[in-house]
Amino acid sequence: MNNTLQQLLQQKKNKLLNLFYTAGYPYLTATTDVLNAIQTTACDIVEIGIPFSDPLSDGPTIQNSSRIALENGMNIETLFQQLKHNTTKTKTPIILMGYLNPVMQYGIKKFLQQCQNVGVAATILPDLPIDIYEQEYQHLYQQYHVSNIFLVTPETTQQRILKIDALTNSFIYVLSASATTGKTVQLEQQQLFFQRLNKMKLKNPYLIGFGIRSKDDFTMATTYANGAIIGSAFVEHIKNANTKTITKKVQQFVNQILD
Repeated sequence: MNNTLQQLLQQKKNKLLNLFYTAGYPYLTATTDVLNAIQTTACDIVEIGIPFSDPLSDGPTIQNSSRIALENGMNIETLFQQLKHNTTKTKTPIILMGYLNPVMQYGIKKFLQQCQNVGVAATILPDLPIDIYEQEYQHLYQQYHVSNIFLVTPETTQQRILKIDALTNSFIYVLSASATTGKTVQLEQQQLFFQRLNKMKLKNPYLIGFGIRSKDDFTMATTYANGAIIGSAFVEHIKNANTKTITKKVQQFVNQILD
């Protein structure tokens, strides 16, 4: 098993930028417009959110984007069709982030098969218990060459982090705080947590998410971790974009983080 995300992580070890946005937002076909715009930037990984009516860990910005995306007609099948018919060759590894209930309704085997068909490298399902993953779904992930990314927080025990590390074959998503997305987080206050992770000598790289909104945040996060994930700030930045302005908006945001 060696998907595009695993290949990237073998080639690049530091300062990885992962951008999150919601499929079908701000308009239905923005899914592929944003994805294609990201190809023209130095962004390393793209995380596409599957809109859900009851997102557990999402703050107001991403909740609102999910609501609008659902109103626009976005669902899992539409997302897969958009990715399937996208004519642009996508080099950036794609992660799908969603919640377990819609995926189970769709059918997890069918979901992973579709991920493989359209070039999705990994999933993030925050409410998928690690024991259920290990016992029931890990073999399917391996069969379809899809990685699953687990989340850890400052409250996660060392035993659980080591268990997650053992089950991971891409990267670990480290939440800077036990809060919803978009909240202001003082990264410097989490230094002890990040230092604790570094001392554990995990076999997998990790990326920090939640509260990363600016170049300074990105720089600070990547002094502790292999990369950082930006969601709410990016979603906010593209909220008024249309088909004519979306590429420039995406490029502008990445440039202000990485330049």
